[in-house]
Amino acid sequence: MSSSPPPSGEAPAITASGPASAAPETDPSPPTESAPLLGRPGDATQKPDSPLSRNLVLGTAWLAQLGALVLLATVLVAVLTHPALPLVTPHPLLQTLGVVAVVQAVLVLQPTFTPEAKAAGQTAHAALQALAVALLVAGAAVIEANKRAHGLPHFHSAHAYLGVATLALLALQGAFGLTIWAVPRVWGGVDQAKALWKYHRWVGYAVLISLLATVTTAAKTDYVKKVLEVKFWPVLLGVALIVAGVFPRIHPRKLGIQRS
Repeated sequence: MSSSPPPSGEAPAITASGPASAAPETDPSPPTESAPLLGRPGDATQKPDSPLSRNLVLGTAWLAQLGALVLLATVLVAVLTHPALPLVTPHPLLQTLGVVAVVQAVLVLQPTFTPEAKAAGQTAHAALQALAVALLVAGAAVIEANKRAHGLPHFHSAHAYLGVATLALLALQGAFGLTIWAVPRVWGGVDQAKALWKYHRWVGYAVLISLLATVTTAAKTDYVKKVLEVKFWPVLLGVALIVAGVFPRIHPRKLGIQRS
């Protein structure tokens, strides 16, 4: 979900006081093409003097952070208030932490606009995605070990199928983005690699939706419902808040969609 550079050759906007380039550095209004899916230009775009960490709460991002907190708190309370099972209990906790890491990886990169901000955002995004994959793989390994130890079926629910498919897609997506970013020669050079960023973003948002669907179906499994006694509504609330916080900040131009 890394960002591509703004299109070159654009004429500066003319205002009553002259060219846009004469505006103060703190002017929060970037070119119109950078307007998010919902909102005005500048609502979800990092300012030149703004720290990268502010991207995590910029615009509607605070809703996504609240949703991540709701999910994490729901699982944490359930795990801490019920007897621990070594080959089961770590699974929901590790998977939830993985989801939280993915959300942070998306939020930190979405608003970047200048080349310097993009470079810093890409580094943070890659690190957070690597952490997310490690957490999700560890969580999957725990539950796989439990199934093998007790002779349980590997696929017996929508959650299991979605989980495996999402993890595989996330790994492929990560490898795709890493090669574009770190070794663009694999795709024929920097220019050719940059042309692929929009596909990386499209797939990235699809992975996030799949990941949230996996979380939602987890709330319907017997272990989560009957053993951890997790209610469905806080899980659904957390997922809805993440969607409400992430998707309005999408910049259509970064997905290759040109607004008229």
